Amino acid sequence: MSSRGQVVIPKVIRRSLGLQKGTGLLVFKIGDSIVLKSPGIAPDKALETNLKAIRKKIRRLGITREDVEAEIKRLRRSRKKATI
Repeated sequence: MSSRGQVVIPKVIRRSLGLQKGTGLLVFKIGDSIVLKSPGIAPDKALETNLKAIRKKIRRLGITREDVEAEIKRLRRSRKKATI
């Protein structure tokens, strides 16, 4: 992320979604995650649809809350070591 809070979206993703300079995006905070959504469909419906798909994949992969928390801790430790 830049010092101005800007984030680069890879070209392949911008092209696949038809995003162009000036295209507005919806931004959602879900827990400690950020979701960017193209405003093609109603935000509430899009969020519900996306969350259902994400939850289904998480169940299929057998990922637990503990797995996620352990990975977050691991990443935070590795970032701390990198800044020391």
